[in-house]
Amino acid sequence: MSETVEGTVKWFNDEKGFGFIEQEGGKDVFVHFSAINGSGRRSLQEGQKVTMEVTQGQKGPQAENVTPL
Repeated sequence: MSETVEGTVKWFNDEKGFGFIEQEGGKDVFVHFSAINGSGRRSLQEGQKVTMEVTQGQKGPQAENVTPL
């Protein structure tokens, strides 16, 4: 199981359903709407604080189990 870390949403495109989260002290991490915890329309706002697990995706680090704070 991955370690849970905090980050800040750098940007998120609602129409396309993905964006990037700035990891504290690390690289930017790709996030897909399916990785966001919650019900209904899952989205993130620029500047929003989140917790997440960082895993290695096909194209680099990606966020899983994303929870808005």
